[in-house]
Amino acid sequence: MKTLPTHVRALLVGAGFSGLGMAIKLEDAGVSDFLVVEKGPDVGGTWRDNSYPGAACDVPSQLYSFSFAPNPEWTSAFSRQPEIQAYIRKVAEDSGTLDRFAFETTVQSAAWDDTTQRWLVQTSRGEVSAQFLIPGCGPLNEPKLPDIDGIETFQGEIFHSSRWNHDADLTGQRIAVIGTGASAIQIVPELQQVAGRLDVYQRTAPWIIPRNDRRYTGVEKALFKRVPLAQKAYRAAIYATLESRVPAFTRVPAVMKPASVVARWNITRGIKDPDLRRKVTPDFTMGCKRILISNAYYPALDSDNVDLVTDPIAKITGSSIVTQDGVEREIDVLVVATGFHTTDMPIAEQLTGADGRTLADVWAAEGQGAYKGTSVTGFPNLLFLVGPNTGLGHSSMVYIIESQVRYVTDIVRTAVEEGIGALEPRPEAQAAWNADLQKRMRPTVWLTGGCSSWYLDEHGNNTTLWPRQTFTFRRLLARFDRDAYVTHAPVCPESEKV
Repeated sequence: MKTLPTHVRALLVGAGFSGLGMAIKLEDAGVSDFLVVEKGPDVGGTWRDNSYPGAACDVPSQLYSFSFAPNPEWTSAFSRQPEIQAYIRKVAEDSGTLDRFAFETTVQSAAWDDTTQRWLVQTSRGEVSAQFLIPGCGPLNEPKLPDIDGIETFQGEIFHSSRWNHDADLTGQRIAVIGTGASAIQIVPELQQVAGRLDVYQRTAPWIIPRNDRRYTGVEKALFKRVPLAQKAYRAAIYATLESRVPAFTRVPAVMKPASVVARWNITRGIKDPDLRRKVTPDFTMGCKRILISNAYYPALDSDNVDLVTDPIAKITGSSIVTQDGVEREIDVLVVATGFHTTDMPIAEQLTGADGRTLADVWAAEGQGAYKGTSVTGFPNLLFLVGPNTGLGHSSMVYIIESQVRYVTDIVRTAVEEGIGALEPRPEAQAAWNADLQKRMRPTVWLTGGCSSWYLDEHGNNTTLWPRQTFTFRRLLARFDRDAYVTHAPVCPESEKV
């Protein structure tokens, strides 16, 4: 394992789509003095960690890839985890940047030092200073465990969906899955085939539409490879189709009604038992929570060895789950599919700004927010990728990531070329940006749809999603808008720093 440099121009945190895309574009811009630190053993981020049975993307493959690295070899319309991970690894290998990636390296703390205009970052392998700190961890990074009495006493196998134990033999076991979100609906059909008994604990029934997947033919793949423009046009058509759905989420939720009819039909065709159909039918407006896609989840629930439990969990013992109606169900394996820390990103606790406060403290007092989802007042030269209010409920996050990467690249390149030592958004610019976001949130289905979701923080504000068209986001982040920032000359030339 090579020694880390003591100082770099930019320190990137995370080697998923965000960190990799950032590294590639910094290199393209001539800013090669960077380091990517990654807590895991490989690139991939979410797609490295989420290797549970059935893991797949719910965004079409052609759009869930870098625009600058098209993949004509996708095998199907919706790719599974191993194929996405292989794609990310190939892009990394082809990029020529992997020599500046440090794997199995964790960021423990990072503090801004005004006297040197550097971030002093303590990692598990020593300290590194950097002019720019660029976290690309994303919100779907740290597993969120449920607050259930006695869960720590369970004696059987227990693991979160994103920390799957592939060594555990699940054949014939009594398995419980807590959660019915995006991961759970992919896991349940796989476990149903091997479990002796499977209990699925549902707090809220999700809306699930059919998964219109298909395998690409050899002719299609050959066309994409030999005529890149054809693949580009196909990608653009998918993008336009998904983008046409934005008004249904943001302005006119009633437009969701035809889709909800399709979702109800999906229930009818997948489940024969009328009582079970009733249990899985949502009672909120479609789109309020993430819309899921599956053809296999409902038939799995309707299987003889599966029981959908809708009574709230009272406690967990060493060998069972007890619900509030007093029923105790013995289990051997507990799978926790309860999502991630999205409105309270753990990395915020590790970042200390110019006034000595952590970002977690600032956000606790003021609410999670950033200027253009990227920069934060009081935290000079901190540039987030997939920061607050950059998430999507309808399309590919890779589009958002590329938009932010362009913006951050322009900021860093401008700072290098013009000798800017430090920069941060003006308080009024950040306040105006976030006030506008929350104003636009008011008519959205996420606030009016009658549900509670991981999109919302403890105050009921949606600090997770972007409430406008994605091409609008790209336009607003097209260039470094210097007027919105306070900039400072360097304390000394970068070349003179030790």
